[in-house]
Formats: sequence, C-alpha cells, structure tokens
Amino acid sequence: MKTAFALVASISVLATTAGMARAEDPQPAERAAAESAAQSWLGLIDAGNAAASWASAATLFRARVTEAQWANAVTGVRDGLGPLKSRTLESATLVHTLPGAPDGRYIVFKYSAVFANKAGATETVTPMLEADGSWHVSGYYVR
Repeated sequence: MKTAFALVASISVLATTAGMARAEDPQPAERAAAESAAQSWLGLIDAGNAAASWASAATLFRARVTEAQWANAVTGVRDGLGPLKSRTLESATLVHTLPGAPDGRYIVFKYSAVFANKAGATETVTPMLEADGSWHVSGYYVR
C-alpha cells in the first residue's frame, strides 16, 4: 500500500506545511467556495468515481496526470483503505506558493479521516483558484 500512497503523492500537486510559503487564514467567502469544491470532489472519490474526480479537478492537475494514471492511483489507494467512516476538517490554510506548482491561490484543507481499514488517516486536499474564478482540486494526499 505504501507504493500506492507514493504514487498519489508523486502525481498530484502536494501541499505540506513544510513547503508552504506565506500561509494565512482564508477569507470566509473564499474558504467556503474552496471547501465546497473540496467536499464535492471528495464525494466523487468516496463514491469510487475516479473519472469524474479527474474531470472536475484543476487544469493543472489534469495537465500533469492522465485520467488513466489517476484512476489507477486513486483506486489502488482508496480500495486498500476501505469505505470512509468519518471525516473531520482540522485546518484550512491559504497559501500562494507550493512545491512544484505555479504561484497562485491555494487553500490546503487537512482532514482527520477514519476508513474501515485505517483508523488514523490524514487527508490533504488542495483546491486552487482557477483563472475563471472557480475553485478546483489540484492535489490530494492520504497519509
């Protein structure tokens, strides 16, 4: 399962606290819009709909990861975890710079998650603000 986790990490834009510069609290309206995008996207992942999650991801994400690569990676990781039992938002941080990504507006959401086969997981979901003003997920990581 470690290989599957590493694959997801390597094919998506990652957001880790150590790699973030100029972290700040997002404005309420911006946070709400980004959180809505993250929640909708996670719902697709939770339902096993990798194709729809890829299609609704950020342009940056889709440019770096093919739909087939994403389907293989996410299926490998999430199948091993089993069904989601609960997810609790732990933090939301606005950043402008992330490793391996262009400067922009990103909100890094960290969730505590409980899966059938892994009780203590941390999910990191990072929506980014697209040029059209909408938020789309640019990174997902499970640890």
